[in-house]
Amino acid sequence: MIRGEYLVTIGAVAIILGILLLIVGTVLLSQGKGEGSAKSTSQVRGGGVIMIGPIPIIFGSDKGSVVLVVILAIILMFLSYLIFYR
Repeated sequence: MIRGEYLVTIGAVAIILGILLLIVGTVLLSQGKGEGSAKSTSQVRGGGVIMIGPIPIIFGSDKGSVVLVVILAIILMFLSYLIFYR
């Protein structure tokens, strides 16, 4: 069983990695090296999942986004099962 201190450490590392990814993405986009830079024409696609307990509510703007969000929702449900029910 995972102890509480390890979960706090894992959570803190995940938050720090997320912030670093946001900073790196912003720098790459501002320099025009990113996939969605101003030099290329692109369309905005997106999707999301709202987890209410173990039940996901999934939405998206196109089929590809929804498929990706469904896969991520399944992973989230599996991880929540491992963390809370074992």
